[in-house]
Order: sequence, then structure tokens, then C-alpha cells
Amino acid sequence: MRTETVDFLIIGSGVAGLRAAIELAPRGEVVVVTKDRPSESSTEYAQGGIAAVMSDEDEVGIHLEDTLKAGDGLCRQEAVKALVEEGPERIQELIAWGAAFDREGIKLSLTLEAAHSRRRILHAHGDSTGRELERVLLDRARSLPSVRKYPYAFTVDLIVRDSRCYGAYVLRDGEVTALFARATILATGGAGQVYARTTNPQVATGDGMAIAFRAGAQLEDMEFVQFHPTSLFAAKAPQFLLSESMRGEGAVLLNVRGRRFMEAYHPMAELAPRDVVSRAIISEMVKTESDHVSLDLRHLGKDFVKKRFPMIYETCMRFDINIARDVIPVSPAAHYIMGGVKTDLEGRTSLSGLYAAGEVACTGVHGANRLASNSLLEGLVFGARAGRAAADGAVQPVADAEYRHEAASIPSSDEIRKTLRSVMWERAGIIRCAESLGDARLRIHSYADIIGGNYRTRHELELKNMLTVAGLIVEAAIAREGSVGAHYRSDHKERGKDWKRHITLDLQSFRPGGEKTAAPARNTC
Repeated sequence: MRTETVDFLIIGSGVAGLRAAIELAPRGEVVVVTKDRPSESSTEYAQGGIAAVMSDEDEVGIHLEDTLKAGDGLCRQEAVKALVEEGPERIQELIAWGAAFDREGIKLSLTLEAAHSRRRILHAHGDSTGRELERVLLDRARSLPSVRKYPYAFTVDLIVRDSRCYGAYVLRDGEVTALFARATILATGGAGQVYARTTNPQVATGDGMAIAFRAGAQLEDMEFVQFHPTSLFAAKAPQFLLSESMRGEGAVLLNVRGRRFMEAYHPMAELAPRDVVSRAIISEMVKTESDHVSLDLRHLGKDFVKKRFPMIYETCMRFDINIARDVIPVSPAAHYIMGGVKTDLEGRTSLSGLYAAGEVACTGVHGANRLASNSLLEGLVFGARAGRAAADGAVQPVADAEYRHEAASIPSSDEIRKTLRSVMWERAGIIRCAESLGDARLRIHSYADIIGGNYRTRHELELKNMLTVAGLIVEAAIAREGSVGAHYRSDHKERGKDWKRHITLDLQSFRPGGEKTAAPARNTC
């Protein structure tokens, strides 16, 4: 096993990881580890935009109120305050670094999305905002000689000595390297791949959450998984995200009988919070005995549609869907997890020496349901904060490695992954109940040996992490006997007792794995 010592280790190269790297660059050598190419992250796929107060018609206080309302009573107000107050400065910073946000003349072009009460969503190249942010941040990081990329490297586990993180064990080209660091930042993104339907890229397997949990860090709010209402539903097509901004620009939802239905579910109709729209779509699918509904923006005009949503237009055309002429078949898909590794406002976790930012982290800024287009802003604001805190809290690492070299293999790993994703979608998805969650728990516990195993391939390590995170989601969902935000229990439709509490899990309170008897997956909720 090789060993290497660096000043700062960042695991993940999305918006949060890159912004943290830029912040740390003047303070020492920064190594950014990513299991794929540096630009492969959820940031790259973010279409809709980034929310920030950038016009005279808007106010920071209004953005704060919109975020708190979407979070359904479980946001941490001080985290939201930091987000909305620092957001405009982070945007101006991006512009200074060369971000080409769309404009109307000399003014920034701002659009509306669900649950926002003002037009405050900036976008780039119509519907390629995340890709533009990734480009700008990567270019900025490349210009800094102290920042070094470490691609195609899988982080197996964190290095922990005496309850402090000193780096990570990283697998690259079949060899494990102990990367010791004065401070370590997790920025690995989300866990959408634990669900059969997801808008997340293949890399979103919950790795950061799993390795932090195994290292002893606390995770919080894992029951709150946001399902995006509109992902493409077509034969042989990927589960491609159809941006919230399409409804913000006036697109409407139709059931398979061609009728609008959202006004019957919420006064804001198509602009209701995402959890409401997702459940409404499921209800209409059940009522009409169909597997999808339709998104209709034909009335907006071909020229506007092609200019405003060029990437979506071109992608759908590849599957013989002309979004300017045809209705688009859609259904919900797992999109974002509000929970994650618990942090304070500076990105500090419960494990000394370990920091986290972006979707892998839980600052409490999103509460029970994320407000549309706040995620990229969170990555910028809290990536910068975590970078500053890591620099201030850095210590000399204890550079001794104790890695287990023996490795097992997982027979039928592809089939197990497929089964897990199906179980999570059917039993711990948009609508849940005690019976379905109990079944999911048993199925996950039947793979306890895998969760506790030691592996030397990315595919097997991802499966271990997916099972771990799935177990945490299910356990938190069972514990919350009530319906709040994105967490909906058909057997507990009210908020329930002590609904304002935050459910925290760690190795002392919960260990995935146990019972070996699995019940068949049936949708009874």
C-alpha cells in the first residue's frame, strides 16, 4: 500500500468540492479526489438554474421566507440566513470568473420556479446552468498551482485515529493509497442511484454518506428524499430531468386523458412544492391506470421553447419527441436527498478533522423539502465556508496506516443492485407506510454480510455503500411516524408527535444489517 501526505483532501469535484478547493488554495496543497472524470457530478446535470437575489424586485428576506416555507417547518433558520445573504456575493464571484449567465440586454435574465414568489433563478445557455458552473469552477481550480486533481480514484474509507479523521484510503488502478491530510472535506453529492428511477448520474451512490457513517460521524434527516415530478418517461430513453423552469415558464401537466389536474391538488397548481406535485402525479397515474402523465408546453411557441430549453429540446428529439409540438411523457424520479452528514454552519461534522458540503451534507438549510434551485447555491456558499473552516482547523496528520488487504467478492452484484433499487422505489419511495418500510428493512438486512464486507473493486464498493445508505433512509423513515415535506406516510398522514425533531443516526444508534429473513416487495401503501 502506498502512502502520501497532503495538506487538504477534498473528496468530490462538484460545485461544493471545487468551491472548497478554490478557498483552500492559498493555504496549502489541495488534492481533489473523484471516482470518475473531474466534471462527472450532479452539478454538471443541473438544468434549471441557481437561485439568488439579484434584482431590485426581490429581497433576501423574501428568499429566506420562500426557503423556510418549502422546508415545511424543519429548516434551520440560521443556515437559510447564511445561504440567502451570502448567495449574491458568490454569484458575483462566478461572474467575475467568467460565468456566462443568460441576459436580457445588460440585465441578468431571471425566471420563476415552483414555490418561489419572485423571479430569481439565474440560468446559463437556457438549460445548462450546472454545466456552466462546472466549467467556470474547473477552469478557476486549474489556474491555481496548489490544486491537484486525482481522478478515477474510489474512496474506500476514511482514516480515523483517536476519533479524528486524518484522510482517506483511496483505490486507484487496483492499488490502495493512504492519503493523509491535515483536513478532509466530503463533497461527494447524493445517493439517487439507490432508487430504480432517478435523475442522478451513475456516480451518485451515496459513497460520502456511507464512509462518514462507518467512520463514526452523525447523519441526519435521511428520511427526506426529494422526488422530482418530471423526468422523461419513454421507451429506451434515460430518466432525463425535465427542468422545474419549464413549469415556471408556463408548462402544464396533463393526465393521459389530456386533462389538467394540478389545480385540484394545490392552489399553486404546477408551481406547488415538488413533493405535492410528485404525489399528485402518482394519484393521477393510479386514477387513470397509467404509468405516466404529460408535460405540455406547446402553447409557449416553438421559437421560445427551442431558445429557452435547447438541451432538453435536442435530447428529447433524439427519442422522437418534439417538445414544441408534442406533449412529453413524464413521471417522478428520485432527485435530491435533504439529509446527509450532519454539519454546523461551517461544514464541521461530528468527527474532528472531517468537513462536508453540498448534497452529501445536512446543514438543515433544506429542511424537509428543498426549494427549487437552492442546491447549486448551497454548494457555493457552504463549499466556501467548509474550505475556510478546514484551513483554520487543520492539524498535522498521524501518518500510520492500518488497512485490511484481504478482500471478498460479491456474487451476482448486478442482480443485488437491481433488486435493492427496485425495493427502495416500491417500498421506501414517494408514498410509504410501516408495512412497506418494514419489508424494505428486512430486504436490506438480508445483505448484512455485504454491508460488513471488504472489497477491492469500485462496483462492489458502490453496492456496499448503496446498501448502507438505503438502510439509513429506511430506518429514519420508520422512526418518523408522521408526514412532513418530502416524507409521506400513508399510515400517518398528519405531522405526528414531536414532528420538529431531527432524526440523527450513527454507529452507536444504528447498524445496518441484522435479520436475514426477507419479505417479498409488494406495494401495499
